[in-house]
Amino acid sequence: MRTAVVDPSGHLRHNCRLPTPRHSPGPGLLEFDPVALADAAMQAATATLAAAGEVDAVGIANQRASTVVWDRLSGEPAGPGLGWQDLRTALDCLSLQSEGLRLAPNQPATKAAHLIGAAGAPLERLCVGTLDSWLVWNLTGGTQHLTDATNAAITGLCHEDRVEWDPAVAERLGIPDAGLPRIVDSSGQLVEATALPGSPLITGVAGDQQAALVGAGCVRRGDVKITFGTGATLDACLGPGDPPAEIRGPSGTFPIVAWQQQGQVVWGIEAMMLSAGSCVAWLCELGLLEDPGESDAVAAGSLDSAGVRFVPAQMGLGTPDWDFGARSAFTGLTTAAGASHLVRAVLEGVAHRGVDLLEAARADSGLELLEVVVDGGMSANGTFLQALADASGRPVRVAPEVECTALGAGYLAGLGIGAWDGWDEVASLRAPARTIEPRRQADRAAWQEAKRRAARWHPDLSAVSF
Repeated sequence: MRTAVVDPSGHLRHNCRLPTPRHSPGPGLLEFDPVALADAAMQAATATLAAAGEVDAVGIANQRASTVVWDRLSGEPAGPGLGWQDLRTALDCLSLQSEGLRLAPNQPATKAAHLIGAAGAPLERLCVGTLDSWLVWNLTGGTQHLTDATNAAITGLCHEDRVEWDPAVAERLGIPDAGLPRIVDSSGQLVEATALPGSPLITGVAGDQQAALVGAGCVRRGDVKITFGTGATLDACLGPGDPPAEIRGPSGTFPIVAWQQQGQVVWGIEAMMLSAGSCVAWLCELGLLEDPGESDAVAAGSLDSAGVRFVPAQMGLGTPDWDFGARSAFTGLTTAAGASHLVRAVLEGVAHRGVDLLEAARADSGLELLEVVVDGGMSANGTFLQALADASGRPVRVAPEVECTALGAGYLAGLGIGAWDGWDEVASLRAPARTIEPRRQADRAAWQEAKRRAARWHPDLSAVSF
């Protein structure tokens, strides 16, 4: 959980960061405590406001698809929150697929249905929401149940060609219409955060990846960024008009709402990697690293990976494969491989998956996407960035601010009160990025063979399609 103030020049000030623990009760399961998360948000916001003083507006950027169901009378969660990577509804998705309803387990639709089925409260008292809904509910003292268009559009509960709830899908899943939040713009004067000192207006709400797109200044057609965090997400801005695809493009990308303002939707295209920084965290759990931040120096201790290839698929493979049954794998291990080689192989494997995302987005959008901006925690890792440039064969631009998501939330909030004249001024706030040039040609074919071997370890999960 992070809070910060974005000043008129587009810089972050008065940062506060608090942990929001998650736990995995079993393979493919990821839960969190919604109350602890809301408490952390309040604590962090209060700390930032105490340091900064009065603010003009509040913006929210949230981890998308993570899902909460709560009792509207008590305000208490009806069960644990389910993280976006949680796969417990994979078999439900497979069953629905046979009925012609294509949903993925990392979408909120079946997560919400699962939580409702396990809840003890009457249906008419239950509220369904992604994290933006849950945070707004708490920031408004339990009076406002809403979500923005970027979050609503990826739930699996909207019509395919417009950002409106599809009552037929909700009914099939047992989700009451009254339990769904009101859909609002991503930027505009929305509601008052009465739980915060001074009751500032909430004027910006967006999913984290869309906020990062805005924060990176990628607001014109063909602009593209990849955020490398726990997972990795490529987003490209396409502009207003019709969505680029109904559900999913031929290369495994899918349409997103980049933002909605004054009722007008700006569309984008997205490609996803389910495991990225989480693989580096896993190396810490294995004892190969003490801290994820040291992966750069450890990997730099070897000139290459000694022939070892790593496929980052702890939660399956996203774009372009969408194989939820794939699993991570090291290949090419010999006694010549030491800890530094394994760490390098992991960073290079994540880089190759990044190239997968780029290639898929180019194919499905028809755009060249020549320049990519990289942000997120892994954008501070020099060895990884060089591996990405080498694997893609193209320069990589590194955002000067690792946390483009926070910037984007601030930009959306500022636009909502007229702090900036429009999107061109927001784009002009982007600071110059440093560029990483390719140094050598990476062996894509060898890595792709390793990926082929990591596929379909769990056929039932691999059969899930959406």
